[in-house]
Amino acid sequence: MAEPGTQQRDGADGHPGPALGAALLVRARNAIAAEFGEAPQPEPAQPRLDEPGATFVTLTQHGELRGCIGSLEAWRPLDTDIRANARAAAFRDPRFPPLAREELPATCVEVSLLTPAEPIAFADEADALRQLRPGIDGVIFECGGRRATFLPQVWESLPEPNLFLAHLKRKAGFAPDFWADGVKLHRYGVRKWKESKTTCGAVAELD
Repeated sequence: MAEPGTQQRDGADGHPGPALGAALLVRARNAIAAEFGEAPQPEPAQPRLDEPGATFVTLTQHGELRGCIGSLEAWRPLDTDIRANARAAAFRDPRFPPLAREELPATCVEVSLLTPAEPIAFADEADALRQLRPGIDGVIFECGGRRATFLPQVWESLPEPNLFLAHLKRKAGFAPDFWADGVKLHRYGVRKWKESKTTCGAVAELD
């Protein structure tokens, strides 16, 4: 990892690359560790961190989910967004108790950088299901003031579009077979990076 203050570049194609991923991961971990009074790891400089960005932070322990919180819109600087979502995933995910200090060494961090969401035009539920792209689309389901999302990573456990959408509707507070004229769907992509499974804190890029 680069020394603090060293500027790292994105991928040669202009897309977010390992340098940005490393910068996001270390800031996410530092934000959590700071709540326990631990000294921060060196944070490589990255100019993109000053730009607006939308991120999700996912925490796992031994392959099991331990927290996941994020932003669907880029409304604040990326540096601010990643730190805030890391703290929220660790301490304010309502599905889990707040992370304890002794859990931190066994907790691995994954960060997802979202592309802007785009609406999906569809005639009915069957048409919507045909348009979903397993393994690619993050999906936002919205109806009647309720909203829920699944990151593209969720396709790994729910590979069929009908099951994916049914579970997403349930997450939004609806029955799995619910459908109504007011349903809105949006899709987005992500670039994601995850700490090594063997050594949390080492960066491995995931496409």
